Amino acid sequence: MAQTRAPRADAVRNRKKILDAAREQITLHGPDAGMDEIAAAAGVAVGTLYRHFPTKTDLVAAVVAEYTTHVAEAAEAARERLATGARAVDEITDFLARVTEATATNHAVKVAARALGADPADRDAEARAGAALAALIQAGQADGDIHQDVTVDDIYLLFSTAPTDQPPAARARWLTLVLTGLTTHTRTGGTGIAS
Repeated sequence: MAQTRAPRADAVRNRKKILDAAREQITLHGPDAGMDEIAAAAGVAVGTLYRHFPTKTDLVAAVVAEYTTHVAEAAEAARERLATGARAVDEITDFLARVTEATATNHAVKVAARALGADPADRDAEARAGAALAALIQAGQADGDIHQDVTVDDIYLLFSTAPTDQPPAARARWLTLVLTGLTTHTRTGGTGIAS
């Protein structure tokens, strides 16, 4: 039985450079960003780009899958902080803010994925994020900070309504409004929630 070798360090570096450049170029130019321009922005030869990603659809799907993995890691890190005494409601608030900002950055990439018919689904990362969010929600409910009827699906629904194409102030206002629907706390002066 043949053993699978770990990718060479330069191949790993090139893949990261390509993904970063693709995110940047698609954010700037939308789905029409060219593979040649992405390769140039990454500082790699076009052949290197195509060796990693045979089609633009594959490349865009990989960028979105990377984003999904980051969301899962953020949710898991928030869940782990509960063990060190963090409040679930604070972790959920921070998670919503971070993911909304990351989504704003990756908004153009998601539009490109839809336009290209890319299926960026990373079922493992989605399941990991869902499990971590469920734990956060349950802890917040046990603390009396999160409404009892809030579910993971509600969090995903909220993300689908986030004003990711708006300036940071609009996203902050959205978060303030969303938190009143999730938490049992009353609003304070329109800028946050009371503890």
